[in-house]
Amino acid sequence: MDSDILVSGIRAATTTQGATGYLTIDLAALGRNYCKLVSMLAPARAGAVVKADAYGLGAERVARALYNKGCRHFFVAQFVEAVRLRPAIAGDAQIFVLNGLQPGNEIACAEMGVVPVLNSLAQWRQWSAAARMLKRCLPAVLQFDTGMSRLGFPEQERAELAAALRDGSNIEILFIMSHLASADDAGSEQNGEQFAEMSRIADEFPGFDISFANSGGVFLGDAYHGVLARPGIALYGGAPNGGEENPMEPVVSLDVAVVQTRTVPSGAKVGYGGAHVAQREMRLATIAAGYADGLPRCLSDRGAVYFKGVRLPIVGRVSMDSITVDISGLPEGTLTFGSLVEVLGSHQTLEDIARDADTIAYEILTGLGDRYDRQYR
Repeated sequence: MDSDILVSGIRAATTTQGATGYLTIDLAALGRNYCKLVSMLAPARAGAVVKADAYGLGAERVARALYNKGCRHFFVAQFVEAVRLRPAIAGDAQIFVLNGLQPGNEIACAEMGVVPVLNSLAQWRQWSAAARMLKRCLPAVLQFDTGMSRLGFPEQERAELAAALRDGSNIEILFIMSHLASADDAGSEQNGEQFAEMSRIADEFPGFDISFANSGGVFLGDAYHGVLARPGIALYGGAPNGGEENPMEPVVSLDVAVVQTRTVPSGAKVGYGGAHVAQREMRLATIAAGYADGLPRCLSDRGAVYFKGVRLPIVGRVSMDSITVDISGLPEGTLTFGSLVEVLGSHQTLEDIARDADTIAYEILTGLGDRYDRQYR
């Protein structure tokens, strides 16, 4: 083995504990994306959705970086995420649980100072009972379903909720909210339909601030902003609007190491099931990542990686821990054992991989596995 390669490999193994994939998270770009959204939203404020471990990028590191840029409102999906995040950020930051609480978590939530988003009368009653038990008023957010049929008070529960508020309550409503289902498509009629329904709800529940815009909603105009927007994917460099040029900076890059290279003759079968048959002599490289690392099996014979701008198509099936790519387009010897190829970076975006996998950028981003060495800069 070449001594330079050996020394390089020893250094890499020492500093990254044997990782063969390197996921770089650019916290400076994250901060600039947040500031861009803040400037677009003013005078409304911008929170941050950090559910699913900040879309897989590390909720604690991401939240602290955003806190340093002025963010004080953080949204998670489950209470367990709030439990993990609460010690990581200062006490003046509020954490909201979008899915509300499962029965039995109310007292712990109240004592931790976390704010549940109440989505139904059942959750309202549980939170009110906790307030009575603690003999104090507890804060909450009310979410209304405006046409997504997922979470939020349905229309048939609104009258009873309004009556409970009129009669006096031991719950302090910080604001009301709903979630846009089609904000990534600026031309969707559903955006206007949900806006109209949110306006009706605001009339039924007067006097409360409104939170409405997600990432795509920020770009729908001032009317959708409310007082507090909840961007998610846009913070992490994903495109907030499909079919348009992405205005956000990329935050994530991913490089994966080559495990082995080989030359195969015409007729050679590649990968599980012999799914790919070489139509000519080919030079192949196997890289150290697969569907267990968030690169979907449906990229088989469809997706690609890059090396210095050269597209290297995936051939055969994506395996659990490895992918084989065609390197015939590179000069022989360019890629060797230990070389790094670009999976995400300047030549391939989240949207590019999502398109090839027939999915969305969210799924790619949140699926990136924990076997990569994560490097924050």
